[in-house]
Amino acid sequence: MTETVSDKSRDNEAQIENPVSDIESRQPPKPQAKKENFLANILLNIIIPTLILTKLSGDQHLGVRLALVIALAFPLLYGLRDFIHRRKVNLFSALGFISILLTGGISLLELDPQYIAIKEAAIPGLLGLGTLLSVKTRFPLVKTFLYNETVLKVDKVAAALKHYNTEAQFEKTLQNASYLVAASFFLSSALNYILAKVLLVSPPGTEAFNAELGKMTALSFPVIALPVMIVMVGAMYYLFHNIHRLTHLTLEDIINDGKN
Repeated sequence: MTETVSDKSRDNEAQIENPVSDIESRQPPKPQAKKENFLANILLNIIIPTLILTKLSGDQHLGVRLALVIALAFPLLYGLRDFIHRRKVNLFSALGFISILLTGGISLLELDPQYIAIKEAAIPGLLGLGTLLSVKTRFPLVKTFLYNETVLKVDKVAAALKHYNTEAQFEKTLQNASYLVAASFFLSSALNYILAKVLLVSPPGTEAFNAELGKMTALSFPVIALPVMIVMVGAMYYLFHNIHRLTHLTLEDIINDGKN
């Protein structure tokens, strides 16, 4: 009997499903990481430090130095708790931890506020530079930020790419996604520097400086995080769209939901 077109189509679908299923069946289910509490993150990293710096820095309350120490203690302790809870170093949490320590050190030593502006620009700027430099290496940083097992079923995507012989095209996709991720970091660097230069005009060690630092903390989310998030979401959309184009897998197929 002559094989129909629909029969061939079903055979082709089976060929892509089988290698993927085999890979997944050989792997034990991975424990699903507990999701971070967004409200707690905003509360402890932005709202509480801002209120302490802007409202409690006067001599009638905590005073300039104590208010600064207590305000910065909240994000520091949050970062330590995150490390202890997850039992692994999160790149962004580690950089945030270092950034807070540098801010505290510069402020307590009463150094020129321009050093804070430089520090605010340097950290995302170095991340952007590192992302660009890693494009030609075996370990592009875009795989750390977007294309990783925490976000995607990487093995399933790899099996589909191999089946459709689109691995080279996908490498080009990762390269372009790297440029978008780097652009988000450079945007963050520029916005961080501008915000710090505009707001931090008083000498460190004064109540006015603490208030300015608190205002900078409060504005960091709408002025910096949101624009950067938009660029990063664009990079994610570009990556997911091309994974679908090159593998014929849907978003539901590749998102890592903790299930095989």
